[in-house]
Amino acid sequence: MKILVLGADGPIGRRLVKEALYRKCEVTVLMQNPSLLQEEHAALHVREGDLLAPGAIASAAAGCEAILSAFGTEPGEGPLLSEAARLILEGAHAAGVERVIVAGGSGTLLTAPGVRVMDAPDYPEELLPLAQAHAEAYEIFAESELEWTYVSPAAWIEPGKRTGNFRVGMSMLVTDDEGHSRISIEDFAAAVIDELDDPNFIRSRFTVAY
Repeated sequence: MKILVLGADGPIGRRLVKEALYRKCEVTVLMQNPSLLQEEHAALHVREGDLLAPGAIASAAAGCEAILSAFGTEPGEGPLLSEAARLILEGAHAAGVERVIVAGGSGTLLTAPGVRVMDAPDYPEELLPLAQAHAEAYEIFAESELEWTYVSPAAWIEPGKRTGNFRVGMSMLVTDDEGHSRISIEDFAAAVIDELDDPNFIRSRFTVAY
């Protein structure tokens, strides 16, 4: 499958590229600083550019069958998430790409009916604006008529091992018997490419955790 990966300069994006190549995908990445990728492969094509630039995504996605986004921002840059969401959908439409998979945030996952992770009293106040920005971006994807999927990680995601063993949920935060919610970046990437290979969550959201 030919795919475009956005956000490949970040830890999740880099791992998505590696996992996709491992699964025999032909991967194009669009990034401002290609040296950050640190990956070489015959099936990897690097295009230098800013995904927020008009027409950049449509041009990079030409001939692709899917777009995978791991675009993220730092706290204080939340509005860029909504802008990127709109540009991803516009670029996909212009390039004739129906399938879009987005690696997003976990703040909008539910801990109880109507109660989001980000609504908890102990949720870090400094992260609330970014969580809200992810929530707004999610709504933009949710209103799309494309075959979108939004993938939320566990509450805690960090580099680790690729085990291939994890649990899958939908809108509820997945926790273990001790109430912890975590996943390695490697297994998160594996779950995303699983969905690419065998779609089960078209126009919906899912999450993964141990």
